[in-house]
Amino acid sequence: MSIAAEPQQWRTTLLTPTLNKQCWGFVIGSALFALGSAPGFGTWAGASTANLCYFMGAWFFTAAGLIQLLRCGAATVSVGYGSGTMVRAEWLAASTQSAGTVMFNVSTSSALLAHNAGAEDHFVWFPDAAGSVAFLISGLAAVIAYTRTDRWWNPGSVDWWSTQINWIGCVAFAVSAVGAYVLADGNSVDNTLANTGTFIGALCFMTASLIVAPVWTRRTP
Repeated sequence: MSIAAEPQQWRTTLLTPTLNKQCWGFVIGSALFALGSAPGFGTWAGASTANLCYFMGAWFFTAAGLIQLLRCGAATVSVGYGSGTMVRAEWLAASTQSAGTVMFNVSTSSALLAHNAGAEDHFVWFPDAAGSVAFLISGLAAVIAYTRTDRWWNPGSVDWWSTQINWIGCVAFAVSAVGAYVLADGNSVDNTLANTGTFIGALCFMTASLIVAPVWTRRTP
């Protein structure tokens, strides 16, 4: 191999979206979210440190979500009824999840800078809630996509487990957003609920990604 070809191969390896990169992006992002919301961590390390964990984790989420979107294929498929085309559930799941990760980027970035209740409400909670809704849509679309290609009940499949655990994580993030709603006095509705929902959701996303990672399943990245 020529010397000139080696940098090209390196760039191709680095920039090619793969299942392995997608899974580990979600795993690292989830680990950082789990750390930031772990019981007692915010009290011990401080809210700023916890927010920094969320900020870094959101970037891994966004990178993984973009990789998933690039890997999922075309947005529509031809059908023999209606308008003749239909949005693919796989693409809907990937696109809404990718949009949700961007909302988490906005929320976690704002959390590092917000200093009053108004800013926390508009620039932290609203993007967080929007991201959680996007994840809910994504999780439901993923369940629909799986049931179209396989049985709705198939606990012998790691893909089935990954899809179901991912859905539980989406619900947990939505519950967290409810608990994190900022009241007029600057306090959250239920800080314990917010942290618990984030912690459970993060562990679910981590597990859902780990069990389908090529390093464990010997799948082609």
